[in-house]
Amino acid sequence: MNGGEAELEKGGGLSSDTKAGAEPVSLEELRQRMAHFARERDWEQFHSPRNLLLALVGEVGELSEIFQWKGEVPKGLPGWDEAEKAHLGEELADVLLYLVRLSDMCGVDLGKAALGKMDINARKYPVGQCKGSSKKHTYYSSSDGNAAANEDATALAGSNDGESKSSDC
Repeated sequence: MNGGEAELEKGGGLSSDTKAGAEPVSLEELRQRMAHFARERDWEQFHSPRNLLLALVGEVGELSEIFQWKGEVPKGLPGWDEAEKAHLGEELADVLLYLVRLSDMCGVDLGKAALGKMDINARKYPVGQCKGSSKKHTYYSSSDGNAAANEDATALAGSNDGESKSSDC
């Protein structure tokens, strides 16, 4: 993380309504504030999609380190102290901010894209077929009853639709 994001996390140069306890913030407001933040510092020259993606991946790595060696962590993070939870919040924020900035630099409306992807996933994972299961959508769309073999064949052949082979949920 560069100094700009650290300053952003500390509230440097931002109005007090960005502090905890304020009203919810929209993705559009984050996008606008990130654009303003970068413009003020003349950082747009560094915010190419590639650079932002690499920064995002780095932040996901930092987020992963928080969970490393902890085993399964229950919802609500019982047993975590406030400092650990605050650190988690900072790293989650870094990931979100880079993702919002990347989507802006790529001309993608992240909110609309997310809602569209949820619609796609709702069709791929019908509640009546997949409730309580972690199987991939290809398991449910199999028509010959040999879903596992079809999923393996699909994975070996590669995806023609450009989607990731990992779980969409």
